[in-house]
Amino acid sequence: MPKQAFHALIVASLQSELDMLTRAAMATHAEATDEENKAEDKYDTRGLEASYLAHGQSKAAEETALALSQFQALTLRDFAAHEPISLGALVSLDDGSRYFVGPRAGGTEIEADGVTVLVITPQSPLGHELVGKRQGDQVTLTLGGKRNQLRITSVV
Repeated sequence: MPKQAFHALIVASLQSELDMLTRAAMATHAEATDEENKAEDKYDTRGLEASYLAHGQSKAAEETALALSQFQALTLRDFAAHEPISLGALVSLDDGSRYFVGPRAGGTEIEADGVTVLVITPQSPLGHELVGKRQGDQVTLTLGGKRNQLRITSVV
């Protein structure tokens, strides 16, 4: 599957997440300001708790909106074998794993046609290890306390 298709799936996933977070924040805000959640005594904190929750959901929606806008603005290009890995690269390792180096939304997993791609950022430990490397280079990854030597098989 082409890199552009994975990029489109990431954007669609972020849009779906943003829509869900926005709806949840609006519903929680409505609950926090509802007349029935007005404190009946000094120990009644339902409205306060709902407002904290609404604030947290709004912050999550803001973060997702920022990730979405950065992915939409990301210019995709093909990487030559000698070029270093940077934002927008789709990287395959010899263990079969695939990673999309994105500006945000690290940990987002996309699956299509039986292929799973994990979004990583340059700030993540794995992203930090991969950025600047080239196809054919080896990377050392520590997973579960075990160090693994893997080769970069392709950079698209």
